[in-house]
Amino acid sequence: METITESDLRTAGLKVTSSRLAVIDALGKNPHSNAELLRAAIGTEISVQSVHNVLADLTRVSLVRRIEPAGSAALYELRVGDNHHHVVCTNCGAVGDVDCAVGHAPCLHPSDSNGFTISSAEVTFWGVCSACQAFSTASSTTNGRTS
Repeated sequence: METITESDLRTAGLKVTSSRLAVIDALGKNPHSNAELLRAAIGTEISVQSVHNVLADLTRVSLVRRIEPAGSAALYELRVGDNHHHVVCTNCGAVGDVDCAVGHAPCLHPSDSNGFTISSAEVTFWGVCSACQAFSTASSTTNGRTS
């Protein structure tokens, strides 16, 4: 499991606060979560706005990664600094990590950068997770039976 230490916070120029430590702990246990889910995991001693503020600070100093799958609130994770991608379930919204694509990689080097200096590329794979597949199979089996 990825983690952020008090030393990491200090090195990044951030103060060590109970709110930051609580968000980091919750995010370590609940990767790919949005601010509201993290607040619920922490408990009532912190507001959703405080969680947003902590996440913004941690993202700004690259200790946390923010991802924004289409149709979803911003999600956060502690896994930073590598070239991994994500897979998102089109049914339930579950998110998983996908290590760097192998074989013929998706277009990660644009043919024209339009004057931009490219710092990273994101790939999001979309599909149906195993839990939704199992539910769909169980539902169709149950619905297909006659009494």
